Amino acid sequence: MAVVRPFCAIRPRADIASAVAALPYDVYNRAEAKAETQREPLSFLCIDRAESQLGDDVDTYDPRVYEKARQLMEARIEDNTFIQDEKPCFYIYELIMDGRSQTGIVGCASIDDYISGTIKKHENTRADKEVDRINHVDALSAQTGPIFLAYRGRDDLREVIKKVKSSATLYDFTSPDGITHRVWKIDDSSDIGAVEKAFKDTESIYIADGHHRCASAVKVGQKRRQEHPDYTGTEEFNYFLSVLFADEELMIMDYNRVIKDLNGHTPKEIIDILSSKGSIEIREGQFKPEHKGEVGVYLDNNWYRFRFDDSLIPDDAVEGLDVSVLQNNVLEPVFGIKDPKTDKRIDFVGGIRGLDELEKRVSQDCKIAFAMFPTSISELFDVADASLLMPPKSTWFEPKLRSGLFIHKIER
Repeated sequence: MAVVRPFCAIRPRADIASAVAALPYDVYNRAEAKAETQREPLSFLCIDRAESQLGDDVDTYDPRVYEKARQLMEARIEDNTFIQDEKPCFYIYELIMDGRSQTGIVGCASIDDYISGTIKKHENTRADKEVDRINHVDALSAQTGPIFLAYRGRDDLREVIKKVKSSATLYDFTSPDGITHRVWKIDDSSDIGAVEKAFKDTESIYIADGHHRCASAVKVGQKRRQEHPDYTGTEEFNYFLSVLFADEELMIMDYNRVIKDLNGHTPKEIIDILSSKGSIEIREGQFKPEHKGEVGVYLDNNWYRFRFDDSLIPDDAVEGLDVSVLQNNVLEPVFGIKDPKTDKRIDFVGGIRGLDELEKRVSQDCKIAFAMFPTSISELFDVADASLLMPPKSTWFEPKLRSGLFIHKIER
């Protein structure tokens, strides 16, 4: 049973929503964040990455950065850049990329469900990466970046979504990267009740993306509980901002690997080694894997289709993932990469960048690239259900949820 509840969103006025909506804070480095906020002064990145509004001599994690973020958000509420709905509502958020639509429900999930494991994760988090967002949420007393959650699709939720999407939108715009964003409000009490009941009847919810933001929101909630020992569980700090998508709505893209040297091998030796671990054939032009167990290999200006021998693919939620099979049978024994999280000889390229980016990297600073078949949402669920963790860089979700369209205020 999962608890997901409506909330009184703080959100931008409709006429400026397209200017406010911003990609997640961690998509940008500092210089890129500064350039983006100069291009669009209303961008929520001004608040999400408030160091962009301060001098370059101010450290990214300086307390002044979080104070600046708080000041900016309060000023934008004061000048009606942001408005707040008076009644708790759910929202529907649709993103369209390259003609493909995915639609989720915006609401607030329970920190107790995260603690108990009803909300399941497939990644570990690093404390140092959590600190920044803990400080940000704590200073603003608000959650500004929604957590990307997934659930197994349900007819009752499909019906509510279909009904509400037939009404007028709150927002409808296309961002500079070509993604169309549409938002509707679920404010009918019967529809709100139907959404709450559906999630209460849902056994598990899964973190698809945003593990660090989620862990940070939960830790701020726990901190507020300590500060308010008489808390009842109904306070907003007991919940965190989320967008929940049915599994059939989601598309996971490939997360590819590039290696900076051949670990003393010649290109021919690499091909011979791969041929001993499965089948490999040269291709004319680029090769993008079409099936699980297939890998595209770019080496010495040639593309190859490589398929692992079935005997190398174990029946295990984690070890059977293509990224695990590649790591265990090729990257470690052939290239000497024991820990891909720390080895500087390996880099990861999100599938959104395409195969051209792999060719570019091999021509510049790498020697070989591996194009992966995407991890499936069912594989993600299987790993989380088994209380296991995926290898690093296993999933790449597109399109990215925008920050600034929904803000969840919590009590100080």
